[in-house]
Parts: sequence; C-alpha cells; structure tokens
Amino acid sequence: MNSRHSEGRNGDAPVGQVRAVSRSGAHEFSKPLQPSIRLLAGLGVEGDAHSGVTVQHRSRVAADPSQPNLRQVHLLHAELFEELAAQGFEVSAGQLGENVTTLGLDLLALPVATRLHLGGEAVVEITGLRNPCAQIERFGAAQRSGLLAAVLGRDDSGQLIRKAGVMGVVLRGGEIKAGDDIRVEWPPQPWTKLDWV
Repeated sequence: MNSRHSEGRNGDAPVGQVRAVSRSGAHEFSKPLQPSIRLLAGLGVEGDAHSGVTVQHRSRVAADPSQPNLRQVHLLHAELFEELAAQGFEVSAGQLGENVTTLGLDLLALPVATRLHLGGEAVVEITGLRNPCAQIERFGAAQRSGLLAAVLGRDDSGQLIRKAGVMGVVLRGGEIKAGDDIRVEWPPQPWTKLDWV
C-alpha cells in the first residue's frame, strides 16, 4: 500500500486517515462529498437516508423492517480506487455509496467489533462487510459492466472476497472530516472474521 501506517496509542493497532466524507438524504447509490459529516450514536450519519435504529436499506426493509440497523455507516478504503483504475474503472470517493473513505487501513482484514475512533470524538464499531449488488454497474450516467466482478474476488481456497468496504454502527457521535485520523481499537480475542451484513 502507498498510504501511511503508524503505530497507534493502543500498541500495534494501525492509524489511518479519513480521505473523504459523503452523505445523501435520498436512497441513491452514490453519495455527494461533504466538507464534514456528523455521526449520531445509535443512528448513523445525520441527514443520510441509511440512518436509523432499524434497517434502512430498501431490500432489508422489504424483508423485515424491524431488523436492527447494522449498516449505519459504510466505510470504504481509497486503495480500492487504485485497484479498480488498473482494471479500467474510474471511481472516486462517494460514488460507491460510502460515507467515509479511508486511507491507510486494511478495513477488510479487521475483525468483527473492531472500534474505529474517527477524529476527536466519533467511534464506529465494525459489524461486517458490504455485500455489493448489481446496482454498482449502473450508477450515475455511465454503464460499468464488469465492476461488480471487480469488487469481488476469490482467495486461495476459493472463498468469496468482498472488497466493497465495511459496515458499522455508531457507538459515540461526533463530527468528522477529511484529514482526521482513524485509530483502531481491537476487540477482545478470540477475533471473528468479517462476513457480510
């Protein structure tokens, strides 16, 4: 990775950075960039369509609207954009629907219940992986055939790898903006590998 890694205040935990923040009050695939966003404890991103105690994603609401919202905040690593560019896909922050674009953290390798301290106050607990769907190939004005396959992969044992970021819930609210540090707080062991939520 080209991005910075440094040792955090809690031992060997890495420190990353907020690259960009986004939100949308409408149920649209992409989210416009913002100067800052405010996270609300137990809800998500203030003013975002996916904020709420119970599920807000349309497919989840249709299945069971009483489910807890484990997808209050979507975080995506900016390093994915470089990987996609090498495959001919031009994608930038907010276009894949994330609220927080990160730099310098291997989000996909974090265990369930990892806490991310963003900026001076906010804390997000990771609940799982984003499960990308076919909408990823038709956001905006362009058709992006093959993008869904590009954000999926297989490991050496043939297991599916989802690369479209992680989802989390807000434990402590606060304002965050590009340039803020992200400090990792590991959960107690044994760790549970992320699965889609």
